Amino acid sequence: MSRVEIHGYAIVSDNDRIADATGRTPDVLRNDADWAYFQAELNRSDVTVLGRLGHEANPNPRGRVRVVLSSSSPGIERRADGWWWNPQKLSWGEAIRRVLPHGGRVAVPGGRQVFDLFLAIGYDAFHLTRAEGVVVPDGVSVFSECEAGKSAEAILASAGLKPGDKRILDPDGPVSLMVWRR
Repeated sequence: MSRVEIHGYAIVSDNDRIADATGRTPDVLRNDADWAYFQAELNRSDVTVLGRLGHEANPNPRGRVRVVLSSSSPGIERRADGWWWNPQKLSWGEAIRRVLPHGGRVAVPGGRQVFDLFLAIGYDAFHLTRAEGVVVPDGVSVFSECEAGKSAEAILASAGLKPGDKRILDPDGPVSLMVWRR
């Protein structure tokens, strides 16, 4: 099989949160420069992997190929709105061979369970954007280990990823980006 590259994408608060207590992305984590970067990255990807709730909450007007994690799938199956995959029934390797038989780039925009799953599978890169100076109280963390006080950076480092240079996406935010690579 040809190479499959896995890229994670998250914008987080100073306290490593990706969503508020209701599971929604709060306005303080929405940024036009980050959104433009993220959309350009999705355009470079061959498939996007996300959880069922994220799939249902985010329309797919560009018709990008999606893999939706769901326990309702018997393994991997093609539905009208994308591929549906149950990681409890079929390994990632088997699932992605069906979806991308010739390899390609995979975008993983979360949520937390999806980020945790791919942390175990292995990211080739994780694009960690920070909305600096922002705290989301009682929110959903990017990785489960953040709940124990570990930073997203420490978790990525312990997964064998190394930080690239910090890039300012929006000086007014400020919003910064650091790409962590294997």
